[in-house]
Parts: sequence; C-alpha cells; structure tokens
Amino acid sequence: MADRILIVDDDPDMQFVLGEALRQAGYQVEAATSAEAGLEALRARPTELVILDVRLPGMSGLEAVPRVKELVPEAPIIIMTAHGRRELALEAIQRGAYDFFVKPFSLPDLKVVVQRALERRALEGEVRQLRERLGERYEFARIIGQSPPMREVIGMLRKVVETDATVLITGESGTGKERIAEAIHYNSRRRSKPFVKLNCVAIPEGLLESELFGHEKGAFTGAVARKLGKFELANGGTIFLDEIGDMSLATQAKILRILQESEFERVGGTATIKIDVRVIAATNRALTRAIKERQFREDLFYRLNVFSITLPPLRERLEDLPALAELFVAEANARLGRAVKGVGEPAMARLMGHTWPGNVRELQHAIERAMIMCEGEWIGPEDLPFDGGTSEVARGLGVNLDAPLDVVLQEVERQLVLQALQRTGGVQARAAELLKITERSLWYLVKKHRIEVEAIKRAAQPAGLQGT
Repeated sequence: MADRILIVDDDPDMQFVLGEALRQAGYQVEAATSAEAGLEALRARPTELVILDVRLPGMSGLEAVPRVKELVPEAPIIIMTAHGRRELALEAIQRGAYDFFVKPFSLPDLKVVVQRALERRALEGEVRQLRERLGERYEFARIIGQSPPMREVIGMLRKVVETDATVLITGESGTGKERIAEAIHYNSRRRSKPFVKLNCVAIPEGLLESELFGHEKGAFTGAVARKLGKFELANGGTIFLDEIGDMSLATQAKILRILQESEFERVGGTATIKIDVRVIAATNRALTRAIKERQFREDLFYRLNVFSITLPPLRERLEDLPALAELFVAEANARLGRAVKGVGEPAMARLMGHTWPGNVRELQHAIERAMIMCEGEWIGPEDLPFDGGTSEVARGLGVNLDAPLDVVLQEVERQLVLQALQRTGGVQARAAELLKITERSLWYLVKKHRIEVEAIKRAAQPAGLQGT
C-alpha cells in the first residue's frame, strides 16, 4: 500500500502543485489549510509523512511540530518556509522536524528528500522491531535458572534494572556475564539506545584508549581520520566493559574520571566531550586481591561496585543443566538444520558428572559438537567431547588437588600454557599451534597468568648467546 502524505499549507496553488507531484510519484496525498485541520486529519487516519508550512493561520507550523510528533511520533516532518525565514525552520528541526525547504524550491529535490525520509522511517521501524525482539529474548523469564543461586541473581536483576546504577558482574569465565549485562540493558529504560560492548583484554594496551575514547586525526601514526570511541558510541545507552580487571592503571584512571564526571577527551584531542552512559563491568578476577597487589585502583573498584552480582559456576547450579542443554539442542537444531530430540539419559548422566571448568560456555560448545557427531535421534555418551574429569591432567602437572576447584583449574591452565611456551622456546605462534588455540587467545592467557615470555626466550637461548 502506498505511503500517505499530509500537506499542511494555506496556499491552494502550493497544495495543488505539491499534491500532483507526489501523487505522480506514487504516494497517497491529503491536504489541510491549517495546523488545526492537519491535526484532526492525523487523528482520523494513519499518516507516514507530514509536509508543514511554517506560516499558517491560527497555530503556526512551528507550534504544530511537537503536536504532530505526539500524534504520529514515527512520521518525519518536512518544513516549508519563505525566503528569509530560515531561522524558524532550523528551530523547527530542533523541535523534532526531519528537514526543511526554503520557497521556492525544486520539486525533484523535494521528491528525493521525501523518499529518503520514508526510507529512514522504514529503517527505524525495523530497528525498533529488532530491539523489541531483543528485549523479548532477554526477558528475565527467559533466563534459565531454577537453582537457588540463579533465583537470587534474577531477584537482584529485577531490583537494579530500572535504575542507572553502575553494575559489577563477577564470576568465572563462561558463566554468562555478557548475557546478564544484555539482560540488564534490554530491560532498562535505555533499551532503545545503543548497547556497546568491549573485551578489555582482547585489545592490545596501546590501542585500548583509542577503542574506549576515540582519537583525532593525526593523534598517532595510522590515525588518518577521527574515530569515535566506544563510550561516545554508547551515549544515551549502556557500555559493557568485560575483563575490566586486566586494564592498566593509566586507563583505569580515565575510566574513573568518566564515572565521576561523565566526560572525557579523545586521544590527541583537547575538546571535552560530555556523555550519558550507564557502565556495566565484568571480571573473573578477585579485584580485592588485585587492589592489595596494586594492580587495580581501589577508588575505581568502589565506583564500579555500586551494585555487584556474582554469577555461580555451573558446578554449583547443576539442577539448571538439563534445561540449559535442552535450550542449546534447540538452538543447534535451528543453526545446523538437524532434528535431534535431545540428550539421552546416559549422556545426561555424563554431563551431570563433568566438572565444567568452562561453565555454561563449555556446555554450549559440548552440545554443539555432540549434535554434529550424533547419528541418531538422541545424543549419546559417545557423542560428547569428554569422558571424565580433570584429575589425571592435574596430577600429571603436579597440581595440588586438595586446593579449591577453581584454583586447580587456573593452575592447570597456567601450567599447560607454560609448558607449551617452554617447548617452543617462547615462540607464541608455535605454542598456540600446540595448544590448538588462536594467537590472540594465547596472548590473553599469557597476560592473564602473568607469564614472562621474554624470560622463557632467554632461558631457551644457548649460554653464549644470552645478553647479545
């Protein structure tokens, strides 16, 4: 069906010329001679776009703009004004109009602007529907968690979601910190604004400030144009800073300033930029320990820790595992074009007996791999990518099995990375190949466990070459 356009102008000649041109372009056109009559037409029939003259009998077009926005908030408004009254048209745009034309104007130019305005309206409608679907996806009712620890988490989410409080999410890797951050955003009053996320440890330190705050042209070698940072892109919405515990002290100071003053400067810039952004941070590190080791600012910790949520590891919420597995089977069926009915009882028993060092993320990957391997209607034990816990590996690496499980798993991970680097003389590309991970993942693990790669390289050199 053709888009409907309302023309509000008290000049009958202008009404006729515009109406004929737009009808020939395929639009439905209605006309009104006053703002009051135009508002009545908008109440009576849906309208996709309004062309509004500034100078009208009674209520002016300028006064009518906010009234039109109330009745048809999605409809773009194009303002027409006489020569010499350009400042009124600019004021109308400040009140919510889409664009303006100064009379006399070119009809072909007007048709182009009308077409673009309607295309933008359609695009905004699609974005709005997408955000609504995202909101439905992240409804608290869709967060799987009937275990006591997860019921507590959901209860805390309901309390914080309608506030603008800064949130700190803690928990082991793979527990779903990013999904919880998304749920907070898409259930908050900022849901229609951007949700911007950044993994702080995935960006080399030299580039992190540019990613966060943006940079000006010429700020450093390779800065060929101005770039907006994540905070600026998130203005009005939410920024999610994952792995914030691995950020340098210098960058931490700048994050603290944003939390305190809501302002920053781009790298290489002098202009102060004010922003309105909600900050959600996440880490798998014990920040209180990092503070004692002078690796994390205490004042930043208190700014971030306004409202804290700790996600339980999967091994502490095993009653949620069957429902999580069912969800991942359904998602994998849709993605892989399969029709697997679910996880068979023998396979489920093995899932329930696994230690899950990678938590929910590991479960999702295990299910997807099992779906690929599965040849029947139900996933069997033979389809799963593991057959037991980590005790044998831990003993082989000389890890103390009497320590808490999370400590054991961290040490196993550290020892495996260390051994791979020692075997390759500190060459990280070769170590990544041995571990069957990407170089970026290895870089992250080296940083996480504070492994001195240069020391490993020096140790691997022949004695006569050291120090050369």
